[in-house]
Amino acid sequence: MPSLDPAVWSDLGVDPTSVSFSSSSGSGFSSCFRVTAQRRDSRAEAQYFVKIATGHDAGTMIAGEFASLNAIAAVVPRFCPRAHAHGPLPGRANAHFLVTDWIDLHGGGGGGNGGGAASNRATGHRSLAAKLAALHTVDVSGTAGGPPDSGKPFGFPVSTCCGATAQDNTWTESWADFYADRRLRAILARCLAEQDKDDHQLIRAVERTASTVVPRLLRPGHLQRSAARREGSGGDGGGKEITPAVVHGDLWSGNRGRGRVPNWSREDPEGEHDDDDEREEVVYDPACVYGHSEYDLGIMRMFGGFGRSFWREYEALVPKDEPVAEWDDRVTLYELYHHLNHYALFGYSYRDSAMAIMRKLLEKYG
Repeated sequence: MPSLDPAVWSDLGVDPTSVSFSSSSGSGFSSCFRVTAQRRDSRAEAQYFVKIATGHDAGTMIAGEFASLNAIAAVVPRFCPRAHAHGPLPGRANAHFLVTDWIDLHGGGGGGNGGGAASNRATGHRSLAAKLAALHTVDVSGTAGGPPDSGKPFGFPVSTCCGATAQDNTWTESWADFYADRRLRAILARCLAEQDKDDHQLIRAVERTASTVVPRLLRPGHLQRSAARREGSGGDGGGKEITPAVVHGDLWSGNRGRGRVPNWSREDPEGEHDDDDEREEVVYDPACVYGHSEYDLGIMRMFGGFGRSFWREYEALVPKDEPVAEWDDRVTLYELYHHLNHYALFGYSYRDSAMAIMRKLLEKYG
């Protein structure tokens, strides 16, 4: 079991001598643990989740997830576990830890409806669609912790990892340039390094997509916020240009659930509730960026798991940006990144799907 600096637990207000670790589910990129401890003030039990990542990009992965959870929680509280601490793991080279609230997901899943309104009305909690819509519709420009006031609003303060892929989030003036350079061209380099460095067909396809399809669909002045959102923002409509929102960055169905966070329950001044009443829609394992809200929809559609009721509710809350007729192609373009990332990580079947997407988009826009 890992051993963390006792100061970490003291800073959280728990007795370091009461800390107990037990193994939890992990991934190919990390080991995970459930931690129980006693609060110093009340002796009540607190529960935490500890992730240990190892390897060359472990520090990037952990720091990126810490910042991403904070970014989500700042916009939509109780939509993700709170991140409490992170840092290098004492005594182990290239190992880093992250401490967050523990989420009890047993029996929570949300089922095939993907977190629609019906499963949450009885408890008074917001649905997954409502929480994600709130995340995607808050313009974070000029907010504390948001993009700097430098004329380059798209990016993130730190690098993040999508799976094991480290992502460059350098602040960029236009979303089209960010997506072309920081995502498509960057993941091409990773594909060539991990799979076939002489794959000239892939090189040509990605470069053509980045240089022609991306500006055709995402260029400033062409991609605009939906008319419904502009009209609903008051004043002059808030401007036509898309503005940066917090996007999760890796929101496949395995990174969302319906669960109970014991630490939240104990902080509720109204006292104890039935377990079902305490379950809320939550997301985790984010790789955030301040970007175009539709970016999240690419991986959501790639793997499915978000049912019709989710999409009906979400699209009622977040109307499609303009041109509406190009919405499906924009989501497909965003999905492309994740096919390329999975090719870099897992191999050839994803190359075929990535090439099919690029052929389709290039036939139409290239």
